[in-house]
Amino acid sequence: MSYAVLDTVVLVRDLSEHGLRAGDLGAIVEVHESGELEVEFVTASGHTKALVTLRAEDVREIADTDLVAVRSLERSA
Repeated sequence: MSYAVLDTVVLVRDLSEHGLRAGDLGAIVEVHESGELEVEFVTASGHTKALVTLRAEDVREIADTDLVAVRSLERSA
């Protein structure tokens, strides 16, 4: 799969170090020549939760059968 800047993608694995779970939606903000992707994950109100460098295998396209849901983030003490 070839991705482009501003594509919306679905995370396919948990990234607990960033508080992200498989199924979270992100937007590609940069595609590197190496094929790695900079993906931004935001809260429903538009605040950046994480900006991470991922491999193409870490994400997938959105499917017509996907349903968007909202989950609360755990707050740190």
